[in-house]
Amino acid sequence: MRFWEREFPQLSPAKKGGQRLYSPQDIELIFKIKHLVQEKGFTLEGARKELSQFYGKKTSSSEVLQGLEEIKVELKKIKETLSS
Repeated sequence: MRFWEREFPQLSPAKKGGQRLYSPQDIELIFKIKHLVQEKGFTLEGARKELSQFYGKKTSSSEVLQGLEEIKVELKKIKETLSS
């Protein structure tokens, strides 16, 4: 698992107390990597390229928070519009 974490930047489980905590999305990604490499015969480089089309560049938590704040503002506007 640690090898794949180094090879695939999209796979980065949370770490707490020295233990890796895999989210459901991490598990799904692990199965996709396994399928591409072991069942379809992709090289690691080929699998990285294939996954980058779907997962793209990892965003920082501050970018995610900013996006969520923007969504929150939009939802409040929609709520106000529906209430009036």
